[in-house]
Amino acid sequence: MAEATSTGDAMSTDAVADLVPDIAALSNRLAATGYLAEPGLATALFCAVRLPQPLLLEGEAGVGKTQAAKALAEILDTPLIRLQCFEGIDASEALYEWNYPRQLLGIRVAESQGESVAEESLFSRDYLIERPLLQAIEHHGPRPAVLLIDEVDRADEEFEAFLFELLAESSVTIPEIGTLHARRKPIVLLTSNRTRDLHDALKRRCLYHWIDYPSLEHATQIVRARVPEAEAALVEDIAAAVSRLRSLDLQKPPGIAEAIDWVSAAILLGVHRVDVDAVSRTLGSVLKYREDHAVAQEAGLAWVAGV
Repeated sequence: MAEATSTGDAMSTDAVADLVPDIAALSNRLAATGYLAEPGLATALFCAVRLPQPLLLEGEAGVGKTQAAKALAEILDTPLIRLQCFEGIDASEALYEWNYPRQLLGIRVAESQGESVAEESLFSRDYLIERPLLQAIEHHGPRPAVLLIDEVDRADEEFEAFLFELLAESSVTIPEIGTLHARRKPIVLLTSNRTRDLHDALKRRCLYHWIDYPSLEHATQIVRARVPEAEAALVEDIAAAVSRLRSLDLQKPPGIAEAIDWVSAAILLGVHRVDVDAVSRTLGSVLKYREDHAVAQEAGLAWVAGV
């Protein structure tokens, strides 16, 4: 596969620039999807889209890292290709693998017809199964795909090194075929919950932004945008309760995702304001460890509710 032509790259760049000419336009488009990005994050996403350059988003679980990629793909009207990382992930899950049953079938068909099968024909595109990284490289447009490499900190250092070629050159190498270059460089977002430190070599290839817990005011705006049917008083109560819970010594402090879940559960149960009874019935929506429930109980459910 030939490397992308300059004409193709220019068309792709123009198509993206028309949708997000500046940071303000990007922020407004994200807000229209229900994703309210603070100025620093909006700037980082704009650079990732327009340069383009991979962006590493770090932060606690539930602060909106994955949702940023989803919202970005939505506003660009382009596929979101997601690679969920895990311990032991390798090329067969991330890049490609060979369709061995189909290869075997091809051999048997050829033998039944008295023909021989050349080894190179068995390792051709016809027998290749594309995994997320290759799907992103092979995407033809008109706009680049958004490639989400989610929770890269769950993978090992060897997998980080495996990503270097993609991040630096928007290309991947398959030994039997050669090096494949992207026709439309994907917009790459990597996320990390920082369960371990990532290698400096990976960070050098990326832009970087830390997503912190939102302020009370910003959290209220986000939840109201994501759950528009919720009463304003309920959203304000829960945003404030989540903020109080984060001040406790919890194993997993609640993020914006848990606040949204809490509001949704409260609506389902007919809760209009947060009081002690509401907290008691819905605390499992926001705290996910038994030990954290004990800490909240010790602090007092009335204190959590703010009454």
